Amino acid sequence: MPSRLHLSAAIAPLAPERLHSLVENRTVYALDGFELNVFETHQAAHRVRLRLEGLALTTMLRGKKVMHLPGRAAFDYLPGESVVVEKEGLMEIDFPEACLCQPTQCLAVAIAPDTIRHTLDLLNERYPRAEAHQPWSLQQPDYAHLTNTPELTDTLSRLVAVSRTSHANKDVLAGFTMQELLVRLMQTQARQLIFHDYARYVTTHRFAAVVDYIKQHLSEKLSIDKLSALACMSKATFFRVFKREFGITPVEFIIRERLGEAKRLLRHPLASVADVCLRAGFNNLSYFQALFKKHEGVTPGAYRKQLV
Repeated sequence: MPSRLHLSAAIAPLAPERLHSLVENRTVYALDGFELNVFETHQAAHRVRLRLEGLALTTMLRGKKVMHLPGRAAFDYLPGESVVVEKEGLMEIDFPEACLCQPTQCLAVAIAPDTIRHTLDLLNERYPRAEAHQPWSLQQPDYAHLTNTPELTDTLSRLVAVSRTSHANKDVLAGFTMQELLVRLMQTQARQLIFHDYARYVTTHRFAAVVDYIKQHLSEKLSIDKLSALACMSKATFFRVFKREFGITPVEFIIRERLGEAKRLLRHPLASVADVCLRAGFNNLSYFQALFKKHEGVTPGAYRKQLV
């Protein structure tokens, strides 16, 4: 499944004899500008407290946690998700299912303020956002719970790989990867806000209007001329700025939205795959089936059987 990268494969759990603790055993890789931590827990535990220096991006690798963060209800934290924690923010964590045969493992990247500031200054100076009143920023007043994008996962995988090497230029290479990670994180947050909550921004953000139009017209032919006109941009500028702000092209976004609609339609047992193909905006059944398998790892028919 090319679009579903498995970050957990990058770090195997430690053997029991190498653990210092069965609860939140910590392996640290310290680099210039950030610190990469691998936490793993091999027994059930509750209300374990954790506080990291600097803003922290945590990503679940395997197992399940229940997160208790100030000011919000407890929630399950699962692989494929990230939580961004404010500077020195307190986390309280349950490990309801952890055991020696099924450890919980989490990656935590604590990022120094200067590292974040340097990246933001560079982006705002050289690559200003489409909305002048909305500069590049980590839109994270306290805590943010995100679903990882493939792009964010890929960058995290490379950051882990370079952080764990003994290469002489490790800090330099890690610094470039960290800059990319911050950009991917901001793009992911922007996509969460605009793509999934676009109604709040439709009158204040030109791309929210574009997203609204796409979602309302998935079954129709979507013209890039129309979308770029909605954004009040030329086609070339529209493509470039959309990808810069969200990490994917408008065409990739349309495909992902149509595949999401197809998955929703496949839940209805009476709808044929051919009907789902057309209603989701694909006009070629073979192309739809190949694209669905590329992104989901199974054919539409096999996907439906998994739902039974």
